[in-house]
Formats: sequence, structure tokens, C-alpha cells
Amino acid sequence: MTAANTVPGGQGTVTAKVLGHPLNAWYVAAWDHEVTRKPMSRRIANRPLALFRTEDGQAVALADACWHRLAPLSMGKTVGRDGIQCPYHGIVYNSAGRCVSMPAQETVNPSATVPSFPVVERDRFLWVWLGDPTQADPDLIPDMSQMSSPEWAGDGETIHAACNYQLILDNLMDLTHEEFVHSSSIGQEELSESEFETTRDGNTVTVTRWMFNIDAPPFWLKNMRDKFPGFEGKVDRWQIIHFEAPGTIRIDVGVAKAGTGAFEGDRSQGVNGYVMNTITPETDRTSHYFWAFMRNYRLESQLITTQLRNGVHGVFGEDEAMLKAQQEAIDANPDHEFYSLNIDAGGMWVRRILERMLAAEGRPQQAPAAAAAPAAHSRTAVPAGRA
Repeated sequence: MTAANTVPGGQGTVTAKVLGHPLNAWYVAAWDHEVTRKPMSRRIANRPLALFRTEDGQAVALADACWHRLAPLSMGKTVGRDGIQCPYHGIVYNSAGRCVSMPAQETVNPSATVPSFPVVERDRFLWVWLGDPTQADPDLIPDMSQMSSPEWAGDGETIHAACNYQLILDNLMDLTHEEFVHSSSIGQEELSESEFETTRDGNTVTVTRWMFNIDAPPFWLKNMRDKFPGFEGKVDRWQIIHFEAPGTIRIDVGVAKAGTGAFEGDRSQGVNGYVMNTITPETDRTSHYFWAFMRNYRLESQLITTQLRNGVHGVFGEDEAMLKAQQEAIDANPDHEFYSLNIDAGGMWVRRILERMLAAEGRPQQAPAAAAAPAAHSRTAVPAGRA
């Protein structure tokens, strides 16, 4: 385990600023309610998939291209117990991707198959594995248990983000940007003034920040008053960011009445939420961003659930605009290097983990450039200290 606020690598170390995406990993393909008997299409890590359910409700992910003429299977229909029929010439495949019927032929060509990918339904999501299926261990699925726990309530949405998935991970691993991007809702100057700790263990990274005896920003003041009507006074605030490779970030967030023991573990005088984020690369420059806000108070209130979802929707809309602009600037300045600060320590450890995963697969670490140009890099190293 590593505990440090310095950017990993040391003076002069460089890292590709826009990474490729590992394939031997679990990615969310869809919310569970999105996938039905009617096939749908979703591109994951540059691979078009056809998603559907069998008659008994089992989720299936096949390559979205018929063996015969590459017609998208997602434009077809489900047939029988577990089949999907190509919309072009009627070839039928079972849930394992093997052809079971061909038009005007009694003999099925044994080569008539399409790739089938492991799928696991867990915590309101459908997770898919695009790499070596023999390595698809369900125990490697990131922890999103707050999504399905009876002790938490909440809801979320999907953002189609016009940027590389790594830029979203960078955004979530460093929340000091809230002071500037979200100044009217969750931002405050204490974010960049407070100390933080970064720890790394295997394929996980955690960034912990506490702010003591401060004014609650508007978002958190409203939530305190939802639980404690008429609340006034100072609060202690926390942000504990948990990353699990390749793209899941759960953020333990909240505020409590100042000095009531939240730091020591007693959060009874406060409100606690989890910002659940899992980011799936679509292409090298677009991403599926699945998020939810879960809370452990006033579980019965659908009003609060809706208000929180809508409030976070507005906050993330500001991030979405910034990330799109950032990707456009990266593409317009292919020779520019990224420079890292102390606040980037968590994000840089994430990059190290992803680089290691890509190297283990023998794949390029950097996504293709938007234009012919030297590879862009990230230079690191600043002394440890306050954020």
C-alpha cells in the first residue's frame, strides 16, 4: 500500500495523457432495465454489441454483426427461447452466438458463429467482459453494493460523454475542481485549502479529504435540512474517493454538525451519500458515464430521491460541458504536454494501474491520436503538501 500526496513517478516522469482501454476487465454495458427482449445496440470499447434477454430473462451480449454479411443483429428480433434473428437474411443465432438456422439450407455451416461475451447482472447494472473469457471472474466486478442495498436509496442516469474515459476518471479523482466548476452548488474555497491523503493498494486508489468547522455549501445545507429541519451552523465535510479498475469510482460524501464525531466514525448528526460512478469507454473519444446518488437517510422519500437526482444531473451537466471542451482542446493541440500538481496524485495512480493492465495485455497504452503528431505526455512531480 502506498500513502502519499505526491504525483507518482518522480521528476521528469512522463505518461500518455489519453489512454487506451483494457479489455480484460468488467465494464457496465447498460442499466438492468434497459435490456429487454427487444435487441438494443451499444458500443463498448470500440466493439458494437447486441444486447437482449432470453425468454427466461437471462441477459446476452453478442457481437453486433451477422457472420453472413455483417448486418447489425441489434436491428433483428428475438425468436424462440434464446435466439436472435438477423434482420437481413433471417439467420438465427442462440445465446452462445452459434448459428442454429439458415434460410433455404438444411445444413448449418459450422463456421457460422458470432462472438458471445460474458455478462453478469449485479447492482442494477449489466457488466460485460470483452477480453479473454477464461479470465472473466465475477469476483473482479467492482463493488457497487450501495446500488442494491436496502440500507441505501437513490437513482441515477447515463451521460453520453464526448471525451475519452480517462478524462472523466481524472475529473472524479480530484474534486478540487468543484470550487470552480460547481461554485453555486457544492463548491467552496476550503476544497483547495484542505489537506488530503492518497493511498493505493493493488488495483484500487483512495483519496481522502476532510474539511472541519466550515459553512455547508447550498447542496449540503438543503440535505441537512431535509434530515434536520431548520438546521443552522457549521459542519464537518468529507469526501472519500474509492477507485476500482478499470473505471468505477464510488465517492463517500457528506456533512455533519461540526464537532459531533463524524471524523471518528459517528455520522449520526449528519447526512451521508455515495456518488456512484462507473465509466465505460465507447470509443477512444466518447464514453458511457453511468452514475447515481445514493443516501442512507429518509429512505422513504421519493421526493428527496428525485430532487437529489435532478440536482446531481445539473452538477454533472457542468462537468460534461467542461470535459467536452477539454477533449476538443486536446485534439486541437496534439503536441501539448500535461503537467501535474499535487491534486493530480489520485488520477496519476489510476493511470499507472491502467498502463499496467494494458501492458499485461500486450496492447498500446495510448489511444490513437486525432491527427498525425508526436504522442502527448504528462510530466509529473511537485513536492508533497497541501492540495
